[in-house]
Amino acid sequence: MKILVLNCGSSSVKYKLIDTSSDVVMAEGGVEKIGLPAGFLKYKKADGSKAIIELGLVDHLGAVKAVLNLLTDPVEGCIGSFAEIDAVGHRVVHGAEKFSESVLITDEVKEMIKQCYDIAPLHNPANMTGIDAITSLMPEVPQVAVFDTAFHQTMPAKAFMYALPYKYYAEDGVRRYGFHGTSHRYVSQRACEFLGVDIKDKKIITCHIGNGGSITAVENGKSIDTSMGLTPTEGLMMGTRVGDVDPGALAFIMLKHNLSAADLQKLINKESGMLGVSEVSSDMREIDAAIEAGNERAKLALDMYEHRIIKYIGSYAAEMGGADIIVFTGGVGENQTSLRENVCAPLAFMGVKIDSAVNAEVRGKEAVISAPDSKVTVVVIPTDEELMIARDTESIVGK
Repeated sequence: MKILVLNCGSSSVKYKLIDTSSDVVMAEGGVEKIGLPAGFLKYKKADGSKAIIELGLVDHLGAVKAVLNLLTDPVEGCIGSFAEIDAVGHRVVHGAEKFSESVLITDEVKEMIKQCYDIAPLHNPANMTGIDAITSLMPEVPQVAVFDTAFHQTMPAKAFMYALPYKYYAEDGVRRYGFHGTSHRYVSQRACEFLGVDIKDKKIITCHIGNGGSITAVENGKSIDTSMGLTPTEGLMMGTRVGDVDPGALAFIMLKHNLSAADLQKLINKESGMLGVSEVSSDMREIDAAIEAGNERAKLALDMYEHRIIKYIGSYAAEMGGADIIVFTGGVGENQTSLRENVCAPLAFMGVKIDSAVNAEVRGKEAVISAPDSKVTVVVIPTDEELMIARDTESIVGK
């Protein structure tokens, strides 16, 4: 099948057209700055170079239409008509407890996605714009929703419940859901394929580390705990997200500085993390440059960032009674060689041993970076959420 994968954000649409017979990416790119005069479509040409088409002021419908027009363009396109697209797979961030797996999109499914708007106001409405656009432009093509939260629906109650009055769970669904599920599912499966082992008897810790980050404990192929919570703000220190913090500290800051709930949301999502501590950047490359220049706050931010990753790996190893495999993925996990080394060094107590020479050469490719005598196999597996979405879409539509 030729599957169009869409990831719609509040002001962007990312896409990939994947031929699942060979897993070849036929086309990829994205529309950015939707709703602004400077909106544009950036895409990869057949020769690998990148090109930009100025779009100006468009909404999500116009953005998706621009993508489809490019895919069928006589010069730049790769298909002759919309009819060659067999199905469309959508990344949907939040499925709450309503969805434990990917589903064919129906009117009922659309309503259930909308019912999650209150717990994912920044994401689900944007995801729905893509679904609505395809429904409008290609009403006959089947669509599939693949949820970030679905993989984590196997967590036991002791892992997903908050110690709040139970009524907030029963009435409002306040609990830990976790995110990056499609990535954690893909890299845990791919790591086992790469190593030639059976995922059904392995204890795996998957570290999706990028501007947003999360860690998941995967036991026998199922997520049993993960670092993100009701929202993607909990857990690791991230580029601009605060991660774990004493809720009493937030109440203190709100009262002392007269912050509204909207102010607090902005503070913990957009102004904290690496950016907030370093006051340099949320980009790890700029943090590294600042450290090289002697910036102590940038060094503190990186130390905190690595410290949180170490804590979560250690806690999940304790939770599962050990670990067989540790996976690094995401922009930082795949490319930051020094971070991988610094994170793994304190884990020597559980038998983790990195091959420093090998690790130093691995960026953005599949590789074993642990030493032959390491009791835990440490691997780098580049994530491919779009391929996972395409495979789910093919499987569901094929049925």
